Parts: sequence; C-alpha cells; structure tokens
Amino acid sequence: MGADMAQNTDIDLPIGAWTLLSNADITAITFQNKSGNYILVKGTVGAVAPTDDGGAIRYNAGQGERKVLLADVFLGVAATRVYAYAPTGGNVMVSHA
Repeated sequence: MGADMAQNTDIDLPIGAWTLLSNADITAITFQNKSGNYILVKGTVGAVAPTDDGGAIRYNAGQGERKVLLADVFLGVAATRVYAYAPTGGNVMVSHA
C-alpha cells in the first residue's frame, strides 16, 4: 500500500506503543476500538509518533468516531496523522480517504 492511499482495514496495536492509524496526511477518519480494553487516540502534525499521552482521547471497547474531521477532534493542533496506544494491545478498524 502506497503512502498516499486510502485505507479501510483493521490495524493491530502492540502492547504499550504508539501505532500510526493513518497511512497518509488526512483531514477526516472513521475508526472503532475493536479491543476488549480502552485505547488512547492522538492527532499529530506529520508522521511523528507521540512521546506522551497529553492531549490523547480515551476510547473504550466498541467506541470510535465516524467520518470525523481531525480539526473537530484535535482542536489545539493542526493534526494530519492519527496514532493509537493500547496499554494491553488491541485492534482498531480504520477507514480514511
């Protein structure tokens, strides 16, 4: 899959590591936490993994967002990429253009 391609897939989250959900710069995303535990989701400028959970949003099992603009979720940053963190590992459904 190229760096500028849309995707509609599931992404495995390793234990305790920030994982890139968007494979390109995006403006909107759909995702759902398919894990049995919570995940943290954070927007960043560019493909630079977060170093902390400041500004991250917690999504419990089954929660997510549907066709949400990054500008409406991450108000304090001009986010172009989205990362997720699962303290016990997990799985996230992701779709974006």
